[in-house]
Amino acid sequence: MEPANYTRVTEFVLTGLSQTREVQLVLFVIFLSFYLFILPGNVLIICTIRLDPHLTSPMYFLLANLAFLDIWYSSITAPKMLVDFFVERKRISFGGCIAQLFFLHFVGASEMFLLTVMAFDRYAAICRPLHYATIMNRRLCCILVALSWLGGFIHSIIQVVLIVRLPFCGPNELDSYFCDITQVVRIACANTFPEELVMIFSSGLISVVCFIALLMSYAFLLAMLRKHSGSGDSTSRAMSTCYSHITIVVFMFGPSIYIYARPFDSFSLDKVVSVFHTVIFPLLNPIIYTLRNKEVKTAMRKLVNRYILCREVKDK
Repeated sequence: MEPANYTRVTEFVLTGLSQTREVQLVLFVIFLSFYLFILPGNVLIICTIRLDPHLTSPMYFLLANLAFLDIWYSSITAPKMLVDFFVERKRISFGGCIAQLFFLHFVGASEMFLLTVMAFDRYAAICRPLHYATIMNRRLCCILVALSWLGGFIHSIIQVVLIVRLPFCGPNELDSYFCDITQVVRIACANTFPEELVMIFSSGLISVVCFIALLMSYAFLLAMLRKHSGSGDSTSRAMSTCYSHITIVVFMFGPSIYIYARPFDSFSLDKVVSVFHTVIFPLLNPIIYTLRNKEVKTAMRKLVNRYILCREVKDK
């Protein structure tokens, strides 16, 4: 039950990652380096796929959308975290907290659903190669991407509605560097067991089910590819792509399951896992997909060389 009289919390105080000045400066340099790699790395992936006429398959269309989501996802928490390293008292307004929470779950869930779509794309390419172009046409790809975004939006709205209904009368300190449901729910002035149950079902169970389904689907695809391991370079490229997708799935869903598929109690590893989930994970997309994909690496070299050549001609 909501208390009859209470003073509404208008802002939250974040404890951050560390209270030691030297540690904060080291973390600032590390995370700024990560962020400055994530942005141009994913932008380069998008530009390469958009500008190279050889990268027109549905897989690259979905990869470009994944890179766009990674840019957005990393920008939800990283900029404020970097600024807060130089602020004595780290604050965020109630509205800003809800906005951060909304976009975090909106983009994060959309990315999960998009990874599921990418698994379906690999299934169609490997198991129905003759009908692949017909099955994964551009219209269907756009519909599947839109549905991923819609699913993420619905998921996020559920979290926000549950949070804004709760009374907050103090304390207002969040033991984190950003706002998330696991932190905000703990300081509500009410019994939050029903809300936690819904959130665990909405975030945790979805993560577990999608994770298991994706691992099983990729295991099936790899088993099929190994049966045709003597078919040549195309099979090895398909296996390499599957391994890349599996790596992304593990790094995406592992921390998500740890954070949301359990009671929202505080544990010592929470901040470490959250940093990996919100800051480091988006870095993996450009690294994994560029290092394991020859077509993307070749196209990137051509794009960079073309840009350098144009600059040299312009300077002359």
